[in-house]
Amino acid sequence: MAGGGFVEAGQLKRAHLYEYRITGYFIFACIIAALGGSLFGYDLGVSGGVTSMDDFLKEFFPKVYRRKQKHLHETDYCKYDNQILTLFTSSLYFAGLVSTFAASHYHRGSISFFFGAVLNAAAVNIWMLIFGRILLGVGIGFGNQAVPLYLSEMAPAKIRGAVNQLFQLTTCLGILIANLINYGTEKIHPWGWRLSLGLATVPAVLMFVGGLFLPETPNSLVEQGRVDEGRKVLEKVRGTKNVDAEFEDLIEASEAAQAIKHPFRNLLKRKNRPQLVIGALGIPAFQQLTGMNSILFYAPVIFQSLGFGSGASLYSSVLTSSALVLAALISMAFVDKFGRRAFFLEAGTEMICYLVAVAITLALKFGQGVVLPKGIGVFLVVIICLFVLAYGRSWGPLGWLVPSELFPLETRSAGQSVVVCVNLLFTALIAQCFLASLCHLKYGIFLLFAALIVIMSCFIFFLLPETKQVPIEEVYLLWKNHWFWKNYVNDEHVTGVGK
Repeated sequence: MAGGGFVEAGQLKRAHLYEYRITGYFIFACIIAALGGSLFGYDLGVSGGVTSMDDFLKEFFPKVYRRKQKHLHETDYCKYDNQILTLFTSSLYFAGLVSTFAASHYHRGSISFFFGAVLNAAAVNIWMLIFGRILLGVGIGFGNQAVPLYLSEMAPAKIRGAVNQLFQLTTCLGILIANLINYGTEKIHPWGWRLSLGLATVPAVLMFVGGLFLPETPNSLVEQGRVDEGRKVLEKVRGTKNVDAEFEDLIEASEAAQAIKHPFRNLLKRKNRPQLVIGALGIPAFQQLTGMNSILFYAPVIFQSLGFGSGASLYSSVLTSSALVLAALISMAFVDKFGRRAFFLEAGTEMICYLVAVAITLALKFGQGVVLPKGIGVFLVVIICLFVLAYGRSWGPLGWLVPSELFPLETRSAGQSVVVCVNLLFTALIAQCFLASLCHLKYGIFLLFAALIVIMSCFIFFLLPETKQVPIEEVYLLWKNHWFWKNYVNDEHVTGVGK
């Protein structure tokens, strides 16, 4: 198969000798680390709901509020087309770009996020809102850089997919909780929106307190030269003293990493081209080009643009975020059984069909100043929920899992920084452009996203090898056996890492 070219775990160096048991210490560490996803999720969920609340719009965006009231129960693609309003959302992600390159300390993210939430809740003008969003973005940049790597390094190879997706699960739970809170606070006038934004301090406090007890990964300790401590932590998280094979792989990977003086420059070398193209650039960019985060940002706004009332639109957002949580659980349960490629390709096909269905429906039934029939509205909500289910078990979690698996230790931190930077850059650009694109392209925006998913599915089929159950320190062997990447990964690199 063209997209195949992978190595079974049993063919790798010492993978078959790895032993582990699931311990309470391991579970505690992973759950606390995964709380970083709740920061990202809560913000994704809360921002779209708040920007659709009348009290918020009246105070900061009166022109948008008047336009909304004029077309309250009618369809209008351009109801919320306001660049300052979208800057409220996207400024967070632009700020996150910068923080990703300094995201070595777990606590800094929670502290920045806490103060950003306080500032947003107390805001009296637009610039206080945007400055608060910048602080939130710094916190999210820290969390999104550190958490997926931490979970992948702590997890045994055979269950790494499920463990890494704790990040996606907490992100989805954050989105759901935010939408439920928005649904309640929308009825509290005139300060309900302040409560929604201020409650972001809760996950920040949980993350900060939990981080006080969080152990470093064995990989990180070995790389710092704390070899004995690294061995002890590895034994503790694996629940066995018999970790010789895995520890030897860690030592060898660390020795290779220490020989690299400039990891970002090393990432650009020809031998690291697969990780750069797939992990650092392709997957994080494509994850945002599915259009999913636009739907999450603006679900209440989209539903109101379709003619739903304010309460009904927030209720519909709760449904979509519930579907996202269900999808994350499905992915956690089966990704290590069926593999990453299968989820990418199967769900991608579904997503294309759903987006085309939405576009056709809107083209036929959706016009300027038209009241949307109830049956059509219900159909659109169902289709969007199915789209969310498909994304939530594929590009959502795998967009973080797969890049965290691909980089060797010597470029892992640098690579993950680029992953998060690219992800947040495209998140910010999509957030800033989506409502304007919806206004100008109308239903065509959904056809555009469908076409992009066709391209990214071909990218996965031809270029991504299967990484399920492959130890993270031996993933580099996959490139040597891949039909395309073997032309870039030379024998000197592959044998040199193992020496």
